[in-house]
Amino acid sequence: MALQGDLFDDQADPDASPGTAPSRPGRPARRTGTARTPGVTPESAAALLDAHDDYRVLRRLQPRAAVGPRQLQPGERLTVIVDTETTGLDHKRHEVIELGMVAFVHDAEGRVLDIVGEFSGLQESSDPVPPEITRLTGITDAMLAGQRIDLEAVEAFIAEADLIIAHNAGFDRPFCERLARGFEPKPWACSVKEVPWAEFGFEGSKLGYLVGQSGWFHTGHRATDDCHALLEVLMAPLTNHAGSALGQLLTRSDAARIRIWAEGAPFELKDQLKVRGYRWSNGSDGRPRSWWVEVDEPLAEAEIAFLEGEIYMRRVRPRAQRITACERYKA
Repeated sequence: MALQGDLFDDQADPDASPGTAPSRPGRPARRTGTARTPGVTPESAAALLDAHDDYRVLRRLQPRAAVGPRQLQPGERLTVIVDTETTGLDHKRHEVIELGMVAFVHDAEGRVLDIVGEFSGLQESSDPVPPEITRLTGITDAMLAGQRIDLEAVEAFIAEADLIIAHNAGFDRPFCERLARGFEPKPWACSVKEVPWAEFGFEGSKLGYLVGQSGWFHTGHRATDDCHALLEVLMAPLTNHAGSALGQLLTRSDAARIRIWAEGAPFELKDQLKVRGYRWSNGSDGRPRSWWVEVDEPLAEAEIAFLEGEIYMRRVRPRAQRITACERYKA
């Protein structure tokens, strides 16, 4: 069997000397003198391997082209996917060095109709980019020198958006709100927390896992590339569920949740709270120093009944806040 590089008759270098094969940077030169297989293309070879139980082929994820801005029709919504690359994890101390956004139009069921815009911007940071960030993203100080994100363009890009999606909105939203005012009043959705990926057969919720298990690979940890990759994963049909992950995300995002605070809960019962999904707030951000949980609005009364019967052993009316997508994932 010929080597893979020699199978494809559309890969020949027209400038190569007879009997030689072109090399690619960082890869050994192709073996010479191997006969090519007429009519075999990369896709036909990939399809052949895909049909075999011992192989699984990943294809390069190809971003869809934007058609440009257009008027929304009745029943259509405009959503923007956002991703940031930053100098660290703390939105109060660290800075955005890259912002990527992809805007798309979809219907109420989550069927994507058009990609209508793309935004990409770099920004020089006050301090040198940490080496670990450069290793992760490939972004260097030289790339950022003199660069500024056009905040007026950012505001205009998101002005008409009905929803902002981020893959870990609890991280991206605080950074975005600090960067540009237009992000603050928008509803936000998180494609990590608000999509039950495990139920859909995925082994993890990291974007790299989702892309790979969907049959693609892409250039990760660059903001706009990650936005396009997330959109493709969200809109792909699910193998064991009707519709797409985007449809599920939109449904959950539209629903209000209730944040319930178990203030003064007995210390010895903390493990029961943790098992039930409660998280601890140390009060440093102005919120109560207490265990808390968020539940879907219809489940709030059942959660309060749990606190009364299992934690407080008496009638209580705990602090409860109604949280919509406009408040969710704020710092």
